[in-house]
Amino acid sequence: MKTIVLALTGASGLPYSMRLLECLLQSGQRVHLVYSQAAQIVAKQELDFVLPNRPQDAEKILAEQFGKISGKLRVFGRDDWFAPMASGSNPGDAMVICPCTMGTLAAVAAGLSDDLITRAADVMLKERRPLILVPRETPFSAIHLENMLKLSHAGAVILPPNPGFYHHPQSVQDLVDFVVAKVLDHLGVEHVLVKRWGENHRLS
Repeated sequence: MKTIVLALTGASGLPYSMRLLECLLQSGQRVHLVYSQAAQIVAKQELDFVLPNRPQDAEKILAEQFGKISGKLRVFGRDDWFAPMASGSNPGDAMVICPCTMGTLAAVAAGLSDDLITRAADVMLKERRPLILVPRETPFSAIHLENMLKLSHAGAVILPPNPGFYHHPQSVQDLVDFVVAKVLDHLGVEHVLVKRWGENHRLS
């Protein structure tokens, strides 16, 4: 069982993060979840889903939504400085910020630690643990690209949610699963969300 820190910020793309959370818990991982106030707004807008202000309420609601799971979920407030991921003495095995706003990306690139999300990301970089950012914005400005390059040089993985089409997606869920599968691959978590390139497929 791995401990994965999952942070949700206020970019569009909450379907990716909720599907990722579901897959991580179903695969038996321990997930430490934290989300911004803007993510709560986007969840309501995109999924008609209310992310509660109180972590304990969120744990209960998410457990009910996903049903029987083999993993373990803990939710932390964005200002909970006693959360495990706030310290290099107890970091997770990896962290994903999905979706990642350009503001959060810039803060991480600048080494700012104003809340638990950016502090946890800073811990991942300094402890050289996997940090995956899923930036949902288009087009990217030069500032965005420079920040991504800076983070890539620091060891982070920049994984924009760009779905492929070679697996012939039939629904929006298929497109979401393609991106989530890429994140799971980088986390080293097994899945069967999509067929891999070359499986039952040959180019003529």
